[in-house]
Amino acid sequence: MADYNTVRAGAGARSAQIDEGLRAHMNKVYGLMSVGLLVTAGAAWAFGTAEPLQNMLRTVNSEGGMSMTILGWIVMFLPLVMVFAFGAAINRLSAAGAQLFFYAFAAVMGVSISWIFIAFTDFSIVQTFLITSIAFAGLSLWGYTTKKDISGWGSFLIMGLIGLIVASIVNIFLGSPAIHFAISAIGVLIFAGLTAYDTQRIKNDYLAHAQAMDSEWLAKSAILGALNLYLDFVNLFMFLLQFLGNRE
Repeated sequence: MADYNTVRAGAGARSAQIDEGLRAHMNKVYGLMSVGLLVTAGAAWAFGTAEPLQNMLRTVNSEGGMSMTILGWIVMFLPLVMVFAFGAAINRLSAAGAQLFFYAFAAVMGVSISWIFIAFTDFSIVQTFLITSIAFAGLSLWGYTTKKDISGWGSFLIMGLIGLIVASIVNIFLGSPAIHFAISAIGVLIFAGLTAYDTQRIKNDYLAHAQAMDSEWLAKSAILGALNLYLDFVNLFMFLLQFLGNRE
């Protein structure tokens, strides 16, 4: 009986330790993500409100509209390149190097979306950000607490995301309002689903590796999780802005 109680007490202690570690891990994920969002907001505001900096990315064309410079095109696609590079290089990077890469990516992302300060009113940007924050918090909380296994959503959402990226690139050249509306609507649904899915996946990944307590893996896992949730938030915000934003 004493042995049984000892084993039971030991199992309970391990379970409590894992729960405490999970909370610390998720707090780190959300903390890194929040800093990344602040970096993005700062870079976007700096470039979006400074005309000389915007002129580096966009120029007025002969028809009076805005055309992107070569640097503007590079900045537009650089975040996508950096995401793939990060995934390929994370195993070779130290935890500190991965974190620095994440913040550099967040800054580049801010520059790439800085045009929103020209296209939309400041009030609508702030309003959409608050709405996105509330929606993201609810979706992420549901993904963390639900007992339902939503891992099956992954392949469907990734396929939808690939299609969304292809359609967005094609529509840069087509400029179709109908396609733009469809992309925005589908984008909101995809990134709403990815927010819940990624949150549950981050939690399950930690629980699957918690016994090993590999500090290097835990640090990199937190950064990768922060990147995934950061991307979910930013893209959800950008697609919602297409519906809720008041244009200048």
